[in-house]
Amino acid sequence: MEKPLTLLDANALIAVIRGEPAMEPVLAILRRGSVAMTTANIAEVYDRSHRRTGLPHERVAEVIEPLFEAPIAPILVDVDLARRAGELRSRHYHRKRRSLALADCVLLAAAGSNDEVASSDSDVLAVAAELGIETIELPPSR
Repeated sequence: MEKPLTLLDANALIAVIRGEPAMEPVLAILRRGSVAMTTANIAEVYDRSHRRTGLPHERVAEVIEPLFEAPIAPILVDVDLARRAGELRSRHYHRKRRSLALADCVLLAAAGSNDEVASSDSDVLAVAAELGIETIELPPSR
């Protein structure tokens, strides 16, 4: 039996980069170990950090890339994971009521039966609960 993982969404690392309220809980999760992140969520960190805050990609890389040597294990998006994420999004996405990002659906699809998801996104947390995935609710971004 594999050790349960805590899967982080993009908001978790963005909070660390920006020193937001979720930074301390995320750092505590990282210290605890058994943490993973999908490559789709990693791409979202680069995208959103630059678009929303203007941080250069190089600065984002300086902060987060050492985390992928340890303690965060990257989860590669293969065809099976992509299919599950697409199916999940087609069942749970609604433009006005539940605007799940595709990367968040990859995150949810990657969660195993004993894993948990750490997020500040209410839609991600709600779908995780519907799917029976344990959650850690992080403080929202500023």
